[in-house]
Amino acid sequence: MTNAGTAVSMYERIGGAPTIERLVESFYARMDTLPEARTIRAMHAADLGPVKDVLKRYLGEWMGGPKLYSAERGHPRLRQRHLGFPIGNEERDAWLSCMRGALDETVADRGARAEIYELLARLADWMRNREDIPHDARNAR
Repeated sequence: MTNAGTAVSMYERIGGAPTIERLVESFYARMDTLPEARTIRAMHAADLGPVKDVLKRYLGEWMGGPKLYSAERGHPRLRQRHLGFPIGNEERDAWLSCMRGALDETVADRGARAEIYELLARLADWMRNREDIPHDARNAR
């Protein structure tokens, strides 16, 4: 899509900051309530406020919005930042379940939802860091 000859970012396509806000709130509400998310919820502090703010900034920038995350925290280095948490298939799947539900609830554009989910699924797969679950097929041989 274009807007006066310029590409429309995913951020604009889904509705910008208000949608990101609702997406993150819905995501963490699921993490707080879904039984399958207990393990990943336990990896977070009791107060989710600070991590919600970080995810809102990250997702907004990742989708083409204002560069709020990198201005505050630098390069995402997501895998490095999560190395202290054991992430395997169960954790990846729980995270994706929360995110899929949040996307379904907050992003009206079906095509955008599918695109976002596909990219996040690849990212979640990359985040697996347990030695018994290689994230890179080249290391599985």
